[in-house]
Amino acid sequence: MKPLIANGARLFFEDLGPRAGAPVILLHGHPFDHTIWAPQTAALTTAGYRVITPDLRGYGRSPAIEDKTLLAGFADDLAVLFDALGIEEAVVGGVSMGGQIAMEMRLRHPGRVRALVLSDTSAPPETQEGKTLRRELAERLLREGMKPYTDEVIDKMLAPYNVTGMPEAAARVTAMMYATDPRGAAAALRGRAERPDYRPVLAALPPQVPCLIVVGRHDVYTPVAEAESLHGLAAHSALVVIERAGHLPGVEQPEAFNRALLDFLADL
Repeated sequence: MKPLIANGARLFFEDLGPRAGAPVILLHGHPFDHTIWAPQTAALTTAGYRVITPDLRGYGRSPAIEDKTLLAGFADDLAVLFDALGIEEAVVGGVSMGGQIAMEMRLRHPGRVRALVLSDTSAPPETQEGKTLRRELAERLLREGMKPYTDEVIDKMLAPYNVTGMPEAAARVTAMMYATDPRGAAAALRGRAERPDYRPVLAALPPQVPCLIVVGRHDVYTPVAEAESLHGLAAHSALVVIERAGHLPGVEQPEAFNRALLDFLADL
């Protein structure tokens, strides 16, 4: 991995594939790191795309440096990364929190977004109940560490039948969550509690900025109905429901996810 300094934070990232390839940046969710995208990175680089996968500040190898990280802060870090790599615009995709950062990128740096890929995410602002829950979870992670939370939610991150039926994938996701710095996770949770409404961003997407919306059939965090609402907002969007998957279809059903992603990119 390579580091750079972005807005005072040390940001580590992978930059793989041919430099002349069309750039695709993929953003992990909470509480993961860039390796969540390993199956997609392999497929996209093989197909000739340049793929950039950062460890967002506070996750993976990128150190936590603050008590609260707004989604705007993550997006501004990405703009610095684009500049450092000489990338004017890219396809910007993300899963869960990463999808919200992708929408924030379109809000704050619209000219940098060639297209959006939104996996298992939501656009409305946080509810008052949700704000309270995120702030309470932030305190819990700082108090208890990542293991109790991870053990509690692994069968929501992956569909329960995949936790048992795909032990290697479950072990990979679990290890990633265990390894996350609670300080970074807590900072992001506090920031997500204050996220804006991204529905106007989707509603305003022009035809030249298409959007792929992907969701696992059995996602309990952002269910199919949520993805359908995003699809209804973005006039120039495609919706793909991945069967036999929960909140992380790119991990649970990588071949189906990659097929949807490559088909979308081929039409740009």
